Amino acid sequence: MKHSPTGLPLEGVRVVEFTHMVMGPTCGMILADLGAEVIKVEPPGGDKTRNLPGLGIGFFRSFNRNKKSVVLDIQTDEGLATAKELIADCDVLLENFRPGLMDKLGLGCTALRSLFPRLIYVSHKGFLPGPYESRLALDEVVQNMAGLTYMTGPEGRPLRAGSSVNDIMGGMFGAIGVLAALRERERTGLGQEIQSALFENCCLLASQHMQQFQMTGEVPPPFPSRVSAWSVYDTFTVAGGEQLFIGAVSDKQFATLCQVIDRPDLASDPALATNAQRVAVRPDLLRRLADTLQHQDLESMCARLQAAGLPYAKVVRPDELVHDEHLIASGGLVPMQTGDGETTQVVLLPLLMGGRRPGVRSPLPRVGEHTDEILGTLHAA
Repeated sequence: MKHSPTGLPLEGVRVVEFTHMVMGPTCGMILADLGAEVIKVEPPGGDKTRNLPGLGIGFFRSFNRNKKSVVLDIQTDEGLATAKELIADCDVLLENFRPGLMDKLGLGCTALRSLFPRLIYVSHKGFLPGPYESRLALDEVVQNMAGLTYMTGPEGRPLRAGSSVNDIMGGMFGAIGVLAALRERERTGLGQEIQSALFENCCLLASQHMQQFQMTGEVPPPFPSRVSAWSVYDTFTVAGGEQLFIGAVSDKQFATLCQVIDRPDLASDPALATNAQRVAVRPDLLRRLADTLQHQDLESMCARLQAAGLPYAKVVRPDELVHDEHLIASGGLVPMQTGDGETTQVVLLPLLMGGRRPGVRSPLPRVGEHTDEILGTLHAA
């Protein structure tokens, strides 16, 4: 392992990353944030993810901080030879290319671990080995295959989650595997192959609904059609067309809500005394609450719910999070210099370690910015 004075848990761990898009880069970002030296290998001209339009425009900036960029053409003999030199000097290799590509280049797990037995080799794929393994996968493909779009959308209208949930979580599980493999290598002296996959990740997300079916024998309804366990657990439209989620999941909370919105008639109604009674007449109860809430000012309502200790949430757009007071005050949103010298705000890993947030240590790398630094060290050796 190489020494790098980060003062972070993965100080001294060196990672080489052959990845693009979201899943593999997320894994590398987590390891980099935790102190590893992560070397991102990009093709000539740079990772195409850097220039995606539309909903993909933020991918590169979001998942490639704290890394070093090296340009190598691994499709050439010279680039391939240099890549193997670099791999020999690393503890971990990350890749998320289509099935078979790394094997074709001679950079597959079996070939490399025969040369470097301590190497931890992490593949991020669509599927783990099995009947589906040769299929190409995208986040939306596996969301459909594993029940997530069905559970998210209204009846008959499957709807993907509004973020790359499986790509991001798949990268997280890859990083978890790396941490476990590093610990095991301390005992055995050997690396190992780790595989993380989108489909299996999404099945884990759907596992609670799979259990629900096995326990009840009934097909779980999509979330918009679900039978709620609580009478008040919904989003309401308030004055000005703003939206507000309110949850009252106990008899005490329901009584408190009635007090907050000045509806003593609901609190004293014997037909609404228990949660079970309220669930039985939920549509009518929600209509009566909505009639009152539609006239309420959003900010005033939030203040009263907060003071009463009730669960609530504004329906917030992602752009509004850039100014979220808690995200900023908790240290979770920090500036990062981009490759073109601009500054952007990035979301850090959602954890504290010893009271500190692993943060941004370097600007977002420019294409090939560290090629001479990294490869010069190899050739000097």
